[in-house]
Amino acid sequence: MKVSTKGRYALRLMLDLAINNSGEPISLKDIARRQGISDKYLEQIISVLNKANYVKSIRGAQGGYILRMKPEEYTVGMILRLTEGSLAPVACVEDEENTCDRVHDCATIMVWQKMNDAINEVVDSITLADLVDFEMQKAGQYVI
Repeated sequence: MKVSTKGRYALRLMLDLAINNSGEPISLKDIARRQGISDKYLEQIISVLNKANYVKSIRGAQGGYILRMKPEEYTVGMILRLTEGSLAPVACVEDEENTCDRVHDCATIMVWQKMNDAINEVVDSITLADLVDFEMQKAGQYVI
């Protein structure tokens, strides 16, 4: 499993919205500048996030985007699954019930299932708030 730029940039976009949250909408141009990502590419990604109600769009001259929920309510898994689809390493472990014809004869299913479980455990245990905290600590802006 390899996360595409779409998934990586969606996570960075959401993190930027969380870090720079002042209650005012944040423009895509500002996010694009801070993150070094094309604003045209961010437009495609924000559209997906907006349709899923992860962000709220504010129109007008002072418009932009804000998070719909608190950063602790988003997991990395939510954001990546929205933009990437399944995070499973192979198709046969994507669904709850494995419908592969070889499931009972496949010695490698255990490997794929353990990888899938590990990936899901990691991405579902990290919140956007965790990433904000990490970023603030890294930047030396975190006060205990």
